[in-house]
Amino acid sequence: MEINANFTENAKNDFHLVVRARKGDQKAYADLMHRYKDSIYFMVLKMVNNKEDAMDLTVETFAKAFEKLDKYQPDYAFSTWLFRVATNNCIDFIRKKKLNTQSIHGMTDEDGDEKPLQIKADVLNPEETSIKKQQTQELKLLIESLPARYRNLITLRYFDELSYEEIAQQLDLPLGTVKAQLFRARYLLGNIINRFNRDDI
Repeated sequence: MEINANFTENAKNDFHLVVRARKGDQKAYADLMHRYKDSIYFMVLKMVNNKEDAMDLTVETFAKAFEKLDKYQPDYAFSTWLFRVATNNCIDFIRKKKLNTQSIHGMTDEDGDEKPLQIKADVLNPEETSIKKQQTQELKLLIESLPARYRNLITLRYFDELSYEEIAQQLDLPLGTVKAQLFRARYLLGNIINRFNRDDI
């Protein structure tokens, strides 16, 4: 991988960090994130107009970029490529937010009541005890992939069966914050479950 002769000094520094990161240098990863986390965050914030979503999407952007780092080609600056990853990630998020109504208990029926989300099972008998147990185990594994604050909220709400008010009291958070964060947690978990179901087809 050869460096582009037209790169600015900053772009050249990024290039060398990318080379090191590809070899597993954790400090290089950290340096790249430190360089761009704020600018990525504010760009994302302008697109989604929500600080919490922007924070999550910023983390996702770096996770996706570092996962696909081998695909980066130095025909253009790393920053250009990174901002493209961030933009595409935001577009996907906005599109899914409009279309995705599925969550662990986040879908509502015509009466406005929550409906449970079920993980696809090969056996067509969701009432069978063994299937329920397997689904619960799978769901708990998927929940483990959530950020800690969302994982805790999901556990308190749907496994400990606490009310919104009880969760707010236990976590010392405003009731509105609990409801908003649970909505976000269900949305993220719904996406994870959807990917799980697609992969299991």
